[in-house]
Amino acid sequence: MRGPLRWVLWDVKDTLLKVRRTVGEQYCQEAKRTAGFSLNPTEAEAAFHQVFCQYSKLYPNYGMAKGLGGQAWWMGVVRGTFSQCGVQDATLLDTLAHNLYHGFCSPDNWEVFPDSAKTLESLSSLGLKQGVVSNFDKRLEVILRGCGLLSHFSFLLTSEEAGIAKPDPAIFQQALEKCGLPATSVAHIGDNYDNDYMASRSLGIHGYLLDRHGRDTHRHVPLTHLLKTLEELPARLQENMD
Repeated sequence: MRGPLRWVLWDVKDTLLKVRRTVGEQYCQEAKRTAGFSLNPTEAEAAFHQVFCQYSKLYPNYGMAKGLGGQAWWMGVVRGTFSQCGVQDATLLDTLAHNLYHGFCSPDNWEVFPDSAKTLESLSSLGLKQGVVSNFDKRLEVILRGCGLLSHFSFLLTSEEAGIAKPDPAIFQQALEKCGLPATSVAHIGDNYDNDYMASRSLGIHGYLLDRHGRDTHRHVPLTHLLKTLEELPARLQENMD
């Protein structure tokens, strides 16, 4: 491939894959399987989002600065969610939290977008190396392996590992160090305007915004930086880097 581009960095969640069922549905399924009781998925979803927002504010990036880490952080979120739904038994809360934390490693809980694998293969065939920059915890490697995507990547950089979360440009700086090349030789693709597009471009990385749903809020993003599907990416990179 002509031009300076040598690496492509990827966001993962809602870019390459997504949660197969809503969090509320999965939490209710686990409650039924483990303890035999039923919850309302809508109420469970609302409780999850409330607790998730509280934890994100109190303990950003999995509470790494306060010594928590991904597993302790997520198990706290799960316990808090079920507590909001009326579950008070401490042993049961611990069991539900443990099961859900490890259950989300399973590919059964994730759906790979139809255009993901083909696009990753196409970029590899162009001679591009690929890596991941994701606000995720250490389970990401297991998830990508189970979903059949791990072999495409030369490295994974999660916010838990980096100790920094997007949109802080410092996590992209760590990724550039792993690439061993300047920002002008690197592209990044993600679905979040602030975390992926703006943060990467602030360092001079060729940021692309994936907008599968055609949101009007992205009108000010140049069309050459917007992707409606990942299938557009290989040709776009070739056009822009020739």
